[in-house]
Amino acid sequence: MPRQVDHALAVHFSRDEAARQGFVTGTRRFVLNDLARHLRATYDKKIKPSLKRAKGAEPKDGPTIHKAMKPETMFKFYSTLRSSAQEMVWRSVLPGIEREADDMARKADTAADVTHLDPNLTIPRSITELDVHLMPGAYAAETFKGDVSQGALYENGLAVFLMGYLGPDCDDTGRSVSRYLQARFPDFKPKRMLDIGCTIGFNTLPWQETWPELEIDAIDPCPPNVRYGAARTKSKGKSVRFHQMIGEDLKFPDSSFDIVWSAMVLHELTAKGVAQCIKECYRVLKPGGLMIHMELPPNVMVGPYEQFYLDWDAYYNKEPWYKKFRDTDLKTLVTDAGFATKKYFQYVMPSWHNHGADAVLASATSEANHKGDNVGRLADGIRWFTFGAWK
Repeated sequence: MPRQVDHALAVHFSRDEAARQGFVTGTRRFVLNDLARHLRATYDKKIKPSLKRAKGAEPKDGPTIHKAMKPETMFKFYSTLRSSAQEMVWRSVLPGIEREADDMARKADTAADVTHLDPNLTIPRSITELDVHLMPGAYAAETFKGDVSQGALYENGLAVFLMGYLGPDCDDTGRSVSRYLQARFPDFKPKRMLDIGCTIGFNTLPWQETWPELEIDAIDPCPPNVRYGAARTKSKGKSVRFHQMIGEDLKFPDSSFDIVWSAMVLHELTAKGVAQCIKECYRVLKPGGLMIHMELPPNVMVGPYEQFYLDWDAYYNKEPWYKKFRDTDLKTLVTDAGFATKKYFQYVMPSWHNHGADAVLASATSEANHKGDNVGRLADGIRWFTFGAWK
């Protein structure tokens, strides 16, 4: 069964609802493990040999494989079931959320002191006009004043979606990256951090576990996320300021932060938005500060089949800028924003929850040049790809 949310805004699902969620989790596990293996076998045994005969060489990139795989029955079956399971994730938790929406809103209001909304902010149309991840209403939908339903939908849906791979609080990315950095740079003692695109703060709170004195500001464009994230954090006894804000226009003074961080955010921005966000990261960082972003690895780091497999979301999961970002030259992106070329870095690190503390700490002290294969995938072990720079 999926793990159940256990803080003050927890939804009380019925046994039937919990059983439905368990079924959806099992379906996703079947798709991403069993069916994914059959999909790969179809490519290895049929598509790759066929392309090699026709072209005289094996395919060199993901789009070539995608074009050849689209007519295949296995690909159609895989994609249909994966998309259906994605929609079922949200539907499995919606009844309980709708039932308790008013109560959650009242509880969220108790965190008004750390909730900073901007009534003048225009939420980007890429959020308001698109059900990203096939999530109904995406992140911004509100049906009444103070509504936090979309924040609850994201957290409870993610508990079903992730199948337990990212730990009981779905916060493995923040824990893995912060512990890796602490071990790799023991003399780095950050005092203030900015989390860009925090949604409800999953991957925000582990940074305070790593550096207990760290002061954190977390931003997200969508009021339901900001309200819900602030209340969720406060109910856990943690202190983070949540702001309604976009990464392309940070309302903070120059040189404000020692760390600027994001997790799986940049690929949801337009190319212009990504470039502007990185420039803003540079501006608000203190000299000697660290910018680090976690994303799936760029296509240049992985083989043709992995390109095809990872880019599936760009075509079928309502993430239209996903592939464009993964095709980006990240070093150029960062240096164009003002960072020195020699200050740029890329790290691939093991998941703390799945591989253990020793693996993360060993990786942090190693100079091995890790490849990007099997990064961020929820099976066969998880490793996180990160990139960034020191200012």
